[in-house]
Amino acid sequence: MRVLLVEDDASLAKSIAASLTQAGMVVDVCADGAQAQVQGYVETYDAAVLDLGLPSAEGLAVLGHWRKHRVGMAAPVPTGRGRRSAKLAAFQAGADGYLAEPVLTGEVSTRGRVLVGRGG
Repeated sequence: MRVLLVEDDASLAKSIAASLTQAGMVVDVCADGAQAQVQGYVETYDAAVLDLGLPSAEGLAVLGHWRKHRVGMAAPVPTGRGRRSAKLAAFQAGADGYLAEPVLTGEVSTRGRVLVGRGG
């Protein structure tokens, strides 16, 4: 399973990437929204773990753009935004799951496997 991890917190990205790699996944890490948007087009991923607060482009804008252009990878969204309106906005943009931070890294890999296993 190939995963695009988009997280601008270097420490958190390193922790999640290590957990995903240990779970047998191939992980590409990106810390910038605009870069992630392009990378999601030019590379093929089974899933993207997409933070919402990113430099250059907000995570929801990236996800909405991917969905508009039929980039179909599974996309669980980890974020510290716990408000109901933030959750609804994530789902409206095309998120396949919402993970409240602090995220347990094992939860990210398990959620990704479940989403990919049932076709996104």
